[in-house]
Amino acid sequence: MVMAQKRRKRRRKKSVLQKSMHLALWTVVFVALAVYLFFCFYFRSHFFYQTKMEDMDVSGLTAEEAADNLKSEVRDYLLTIYDRDGNKYQILGMDFEYEYQPSGEEEKLVKDQKNFLWPGKITKQKNLDIDKSITYDASLLKKAVNELSCFDQEHMEEPKDAHIEQTENGYELVPEKQGSYLLEDRVYTYVKAAVEAGESELTLPDEVYKAPEVTAEDEVLSRCMSDIESYFGASITYDMGNDTEVVDRSVISDWIKIDEDYQVTFDESAAASFVQRLASKYNTYGDVRKFETTRGGIISIGGGDYGWVVDKEEELAQLLEEVREGKVVTREPVYQQRAAQPGQDDIGDTYLEIDYTNQHLYYYEKGNLKLDTEIVSGNISRGNGSPDGVFKIVYKKSPAVLKGEDYESDVTYFLPFAYNVGVHDASWRNGRFGGEIYKTSGSHGCINVSEEAATKLYEMIEVGTPVIAYYREEVRLTAENTKISNAYSYYDEEKEKKKEEQQSQQRTQDNPVAGENQIIEEDGNVVNVPQN
Repeated sequence: MVMAQKRRKRRRKKSVLQKSMHLALWTVVFVALAVYLFFCFYFRSHFFYQTKMEDMDVSGLTAEEAADNLKSEVRDYLLTIYDRDGNKYQILGMDFEYEYQPSGEEEKLVKDQKNFLWPGKITKQKNLDIDKSITYDASLLKKAVNELSCFDQEHMEEPKDAHIEQTENGYELVPEKQGSYLLEDRVYTYVKAAVEAGESELTLPDEVYKAPEVTAEDEVLSRCMSDIESYFGASITYDMGNDTEVVDRSVISDWIKIDEDYQVTFDESAAASFVQRLASKYNTYGDVRKFETTRGGIISIGGGDYGWVVDKEEELAQLLEEVREGKVVTREPVYQQRAAQPGQDDIGDTYLEIDYTNQHLYYYEKGNLKLDTEIVSGNISRGNGSPDGVFKIVYKKSPAVLKGEDYESDVTYFLPFAYNVGVHDASWRNGRFGGEIYKTSGSHGCINVSEEAATKLYEMIEVGTPVIAYYREEVRLTAENTKISNAYSYYDEEKEKKKEEQQSQQRTQDNPVAGENQIIEEDGNVVNVPQN
């Protein structure tokens, strides 16, 4: 009896527990079903969680709320523009009435998201694409673009074409410069596309800039530089003794001419000017020199025909050939005439010195006095003064016959240094030389010495040896041989007479009251003479 009661009690407890478990299970099922149904209903009009639309979070929003958010986002639209230099410019959407117009696509996206599948989708991130219906005022957008400060003239730099430019070291190809000159229509086209795409940033491409017409890759420029470089390979170094002159690209560049079509020509006249300057600088022919005499004192003596002379025609021809062939050489100029040593002091230490004033001749060899003898030079009183200047021994002859208009003389030795004038023996002088003989009983211009002196000099001196002949006092030489030999003291009577006449006429013209009542004295002063 007791055992039966216990079994009945256990069965009742088990039944109550089972009922409780069933109730709890149905409760869970009911709640879960209710939740599922709630969100099924909820996601019929709301976007799933973890959902973005055009990168804007629309989780749990209705289509209308999403549209409102899109409107707000578009209303705050800002386009940032960067130019090629990194400068930043901005355009606000409100400035050109940039607005979002709902098209109903938001509702379609909500309906298409299959709300009954929400349990498997609410934890997955989604980004929905939507064709935004954007409206804006194109004229206001164009106005906003045109008002950007990047279009201010002070900010826009015109592009520069590539070109060839002369520099200190020649020519160089200067690349093109892009500049910053913007083309408004092209900028507007790119801005318009960015706005319609809803982009927030735009970096302006090269296409919106005014471009240079000629670039460094231009075939014409390349050919021109190639032609120029063909000349620049040359380098000619002139050995001028203690100095050098160099013709390299820095010099040659001035000889190259480039026309507007970049055709290269070589200016031979510029090269000729260089040769002329070289000759003017280093030619010593006829130059006035300082000369220290044997008897003391330094004189200035010029004229004559001694000295360096550059052969300008031959030198130019050789120089042009070397430049065109791109040669690298070190050499002397082509000389028409040479001197004993380079430089202004070109006489050296071997020379013949003739002191007309003291009627003396000296011969130095390597600085050592080898001959010292008295002379008789040209007869000053008859206008036959011997030519002074710096000359050279032209040739040596033994024996020789000297001929003039009214004379003919046989001599043993003749050493000419000026036109028909030279040193020779004069047996007819009977050993009388020196003093003042030359002033009244001098020669026709030659320098007379004893036969002994002439013999020694003839044996020692060489052709080309410098001859320095000078007067210590002022003289006027008028003989034909002094003219032809470019004597330092040659006096051209006809030229000086014409010069004086011109000066006299000029003084008369310069005086407004000049006339018959004036006398112009020799010193140039004008003296008024009262009229009768």
